Amino acid sequence: MNGDLLRKYNVPGPRYTSYPTVPYWDHAPTVEEWIRELKNAFFQAEAQDMGAAIYLHIPFCESLCTYCGCNTRITRNHAVAEPYLKTLFREFELYREKLGLQRKIRLSELHLGGGTPTFLSPEELNLLLGGIFEHCETHPNHELSLEVDPRVTRREHLEVLRRFGFRRISLGIQDFDPAVQDIVHRVQSVEQVRKLTDEARTLGFNSINYDLIYGLPLQTMASVEDTITQVVDLKPDRIAFYAYAHVPWIKPGQRRFTEADLPSGDQKRALYERGRELLENAGYAEIGMDHFALKSDSLYSAVQRGELHRNFMGYTARNVSPILALGVSSIGDAWTAFAQNEKLLETYVDRVNAGEIPIARGHLLNAEDLILRRHILNLMTRLKTDWTDDREKIPFLADIPAKLAEFEKDGLLELNGTACTVKEEGRAFLRNICMAFDARLARKAPETRLFSQTV
Repeated sequence: MNGDLLRKYNVPGPRYTSYPTVPYWDHAPTVEEWIRELKNAFFQAEAQDMGAAIYLHIPFCESLCTYCGCNTRITRNHAVAEPYLKTLFREFELYREKLGLQRKIRLSELHLGGGTPTFLSPEELNLLLGGIFEHCETHPNHELSLEVDPRVTRREHLEVLRRFGFRRISLGIQDFDPAVQDIVHRVQSVEQVRKLTDEARTLGFNSINYDLIYGLPLQTMASVEDTITQVVDLKPDRIAFYAYAHVPWIKPGQRRFTEADLPSGDQKRALYERGRELLENAGYAEIGMDHFALKSDSLYSAVQRGELHRNFMGYTARNVSPILALGVSSIGDAWTAFAQNEKLLETYVDRVNAGEIPIARGHLLNAEDLILRRHILNLMTRLKTDWTDDREKIPFLADIPAKLAEFEKDGLLELNGTACTVKEEGRAFLRNICMAFDARLARKAPETRLFSQTV
């Protein structure tokens, strides 16, 4: 990787799990508007025989992982789980009432995130899934998945999940180096991960993802190489290899270490490039941005079919809309609108118990948003997009060729009038390229640069 280019394009940029990105939401829907958009999305999904998605957020964790940027509640008191599940069921009931659903929801996707979903006991997990599937049925082409912590997940959890049709799980690994694990407060052994992986495969889980993070405190080239060597030996079907985001002013737990403990910008990128090299040598294909998959996995197949999708849950094998989100801080997506629930647990519970849909913020997409969302999604999932359709001409697109000219000059993409294709050399700079299509970022932060002006 060209070091000069890495330094030139080393500027902060969104991950684009949505457009507009959350900091630039400025038109929050009322509950009535959100229900209207959600109802339209449900109607379209049914008309196209696509099914819908449900996301369930379980915020509880027994201990704080200091790298984590998720909305969590740290507690060892497992008595909090059952009241929370009752609140989830009540929220689900409120949605069914307001949406006027006359029959069971046809589910194409169900995902449990957190927090730690397996903070719930196997019995509580059974209660949760039973309560959801009492009002849902699975689409023939469905995918049920959840995130698990190898330290607290038991075979009994997996057995409950398989009975409900789950076949995909994601294990939080991050790094196997003892010094790194200690400073980020996430100590787990390779054997713990191996045991859970083997049990999942024995029970019939056929898509296992590992989450890894580069740029963690005390992380070195040797620790990344050792971690990925051990990961490759366990052969997960998918691997997410994310960049650590240091935001101690938002996540105080990250004050356990300082920037002096972190790899520098050049070092951090070198960790990713070496990790990518090792993964590709082991037979993993790079999928979109920061994701890798074996060629036997459905994520790779989705790339070959041109059906790869990206949303708040990361990359998925197809576009499923709407996403009905339940639980504290969870984000729903009706394609034309986003809505996020209250982030404070007590406020979320109080509003649901008062019979309210507990959304705290969101965004109604305007015509420009919808067009630019499609272009950014195209780039993130297909590495190309075009704006030749006169029906989708908007003023902002007129300046795109000029914004992309520097990327073309650097050999990162091909620009052909009103179309662009990201080259293999441009994958590392996908965020920067997407930023050229981000009208809200350009207007609200005009000083933002797609690349450094000093190189």
